[in-house]
Amino acid sequence: MHSLRPLETASAHDRVYRGLRTRIMHGQIAPGQALTLRGLGKEFGVSMTPAREAAQRLVAEGALQMSISGRLSTPELSNERIEELAALRALIEVELASRALPRAHMQLIERMQNINNGIADVVSNRDAVGYIRTNLEFHRTLYLRAQAPAMLAMCETVWLQLGPTMRMLYGRLRRTEAPQYHRLILAALQSGDEPGLRLAVRSDVTQGLRMLAS
Repeated sequence: MHSLRPLETASAHDRVYRGLRTRIMHGQIAPGQALTLRGLGKEFGVSMTPAREAAQRLVAEGALQMSISGRLSTPELSNERIEELAALRALIEVELASRALPRAHMQLIERMQNINNGIADVVSNRDAVGYIRTNLEFHRTLYLRAQAPAMLAMCETVWLQLGPTMRMLYGRLRRTEAPQYHRLILAALQSGDEPGLRLAVRSDVTQGLRMLAS
């Protein structure tokens, strides 16, 4: 097997990083699940070097833990850590929503309504990964309008750390419908109600996590 040239290595690393990052964020990997560099290399069809680089990048973001022996796993979050990340979501996402409100035109609200209708569909199908993916899409669609890329990047890092825990939470809550606070978020956007929007977003992003930590 020929060694990868630098550009090919970078491309391979990025492919593993993005693919694994998406799986973690969407809850496709359970808390505490073990991974190996060899297994990642085989799954993504790359050598050990790009697999290791991608894993180290995710370790730095708090999405993975790596032991001295190189054993990888998704973290099992303590109640204190869940509460901390829930508080971070409340701080960052409320601010993003508030900044997005002046740019939340009817076309955006209609797009979010369509996404929310999709959430109801995946909930009825008991699709946990689909639920997490679509729920994050609902929030990201709004937050992109805030035009605050650094803040959104911080928000996505929190989502990444919470992905496996969100999957566990979904199993405990046994949802039968889309989150009730989404309707309140949409109503606040339509009426331009900033205090109502801030309250609805804060409630939506913290209620379930705090239930898991209680």
